[in-house]
Amino acid sequence: MGAKVKLDIIDPASEEIVARIAEDDAGAVDAAVKKARAAFEGGWRSASVETRQRALRDAAKAIGDHVEELATLETLNTGILLKDARARYAGRTARNFEFFAEYIGQTAGRVFDQNPAYITSVRREPVGVAGLIAPWNLPLALGSMKIAAAIAFGNTCVIKPSEQAPLAVIRLGEILAEILPEGVVQVINGRGHVTGAALVAHPGVAAISFTGGAETGRRIAAAAGDGMKPVTMELGGKSANIIFESADFERALDAALLGVFANNGQQCLAGSRILVQASIADRFIEAFAARTRAIRIGHPHDPATELGPVASAVQRDKVLGAYAEAIEEGARPLAGGKRAPGFERGYYVEPIAVEAPSNALKACQEEIFGPFATIIRFDTEEDAYSIANGTRYGLVSYVWTRDLAQSMRAQERLESGVVWINTPVTRELRAPFGGVKQSGIGAEGGAACEALYTREKTITIPRSDFPIEKIGAV
Repeated sequence: MGAKVKLDIIDPASEEIVARIAEDDAGAVDAAVKKARAAFEGGWRSASVETRQRALRDAAKAIGDHVEELATLETLNTGILLKDARARYAGRTARNFEFFAEYIGQTAGRVFDQNPAYITSVRREPVGVAGLIAPWNLPLALGSMKIAAAIAFGNTCVIKPSEQAPLAVIRLGEILAEILPEGVVQVINGRGHVTGAALVAHPGVAAISFTGGAETGRRIAAAAGDGMKPVTMELGGKSANIIFESADFERALDAALLGVFANNGQQCLAGSRILVQASIADRFIEAFAARTRAIRIGHPHDPATELGPVASAVQRDKVLGAYAEAIEEGARPLAGGKRAPGFERGYYVEPIAVEAPSNALKACQEEIFGPFATIIRFDTEEDAYSIANGTRYGLVSYVWTRDLAQSMRAQERLESGVVWINTPVTRELRAPFGGVKQSGIGAEGGAACEALYTREKTITIPRSDFPIEKIGAV
């Protein structure tokens, strides 16, 4: 057996190698799945709701006790601002476990007793071992959502964080191992085409949850289909942020900046296409560009920093390349477009804003996944919906208006899995979060996770004995 491949983990703020992680090959994946299966059969599948609730709440408390450590690790390999990793994402991680502890206390089967001869009940059972794949942009918050949901319903799981940003998820796995029975949560590491492919194809994996890019999602869906495995996929987005002339201008401006530049611009739900009604466009564009140029770029640990580095050299070059291409296609530069000055090391870029001549611009159609805003003018309400829906993605839509009737029309007309009206990014864990078109399959959230991580079983019992036809009797 050859030596394991070692993968470098790089700090985006310094470009230094901060860890080297051994890649798990197909053999290691097989061992992890078998260990998770043994834990499933060994008692976790039959653990009472109360037992699982206690474990989930203990996990939430332990995560709360390790917030600073987890946040620091998350920042170290993602470039996420430490203040956000601490307040938003590590806190969200604990809340994921608390939420599913609450949710499973309210789940129930169904009974159909209308038939005078039979009573039929429907129960939900855990599917087995769940294969989970977390992204590099928010590995802790999004990976923990998958873990908490899977184990809450009586499954065990094997999770693969991104090979680019695994540190906080690895540590989370260690924390959970001190609370949960051995084998319930297994963490594996490696690249998608090696470790991820082995996990998806493993016959012992019963369901797949993936968050990441659309192209990778298509490959995973095809591989899962070979095994008839249910999947949930939260993929890319090119979300429209529609700002009508009836909007509260200042609130819409603040939210538009937050919606595209939060998390260093690296979030699938970013409102990266900003659609502004023509009557307020000049005022909005001038204010947005000025605010963009004033964003404070700095080290993720500095509390004053508003924009840190993007996650990798590849991502930096992608963002800057997209800007150059947009200008060649006729976009009007408004802000940014270069590597951020004053940083000898680190993947820092200036936040970018351009005005697009039309929605056909490549920067309006392709997910850039960085601090890159395109602004498009529109005239009428119908124009706004046509532009917003003119993409192969359909994850989130944002709408800013003080016209109630307009907001009702918008939520009906927009082709996306989520519509946020007069609010920046928010999340209701009880509601499904997922996209349409090439933004994904299925959703995450209370009932949506229950649908993936459990299967229904129908049981029918006669109310009393009854004559059964005798065939072949002499």
